[in-house]
Amino acid sequence: MPFIPGDRFRNLDTLKREFMNMFPDLVPELTSPRIDVYETETHVVASCEIPGIEKKEDIDIHIDDNVLTISGTINKMHEVREENLYRKERFSGRFERVVNLPSSVTAEDTKASYKNGILEIRMPKSMMDRRKKVDIDFL
Repeated sequence: MPFIPGDRFRNLDTLKREFMNMFPDLVPELTSPRIDVYETETHVVASCEIPGIEKKEDIDIHIDDNVLTISGTINKMHEVREENLYRKERFSGRFERVVNLPSSVTAEDTKASYKNGILEIRMPKSMMDRRKKVDIDFL
């Protein structure tokens, strides 16, 4: 296959499409939102990139048995007919991300905020899981 300067990315797109068809189980992993999870002394915090969300009804957050599930739909208002589409890289459609949490959390006081394409979820650690330093009386 000769190299044509204008077609240099078309071959990569074809390769990507063929790869996705050969390994469909990897597609959800490749299209799932990226997430960072970290702990503070009192909270487990998840920060997730989900650009394109326009209203809070498009995102669902569930916590069950220390497993965080984030799911939803990204709707694109501006659709281009496929025959006129040159390149489509931005994801649209349903997504889901499931993450095991590093500590026990309580769902009751969990807070979530969405700003500039980033969803942040602050989950308080359960009282059982909070560590407390015990002072030693050294005699």
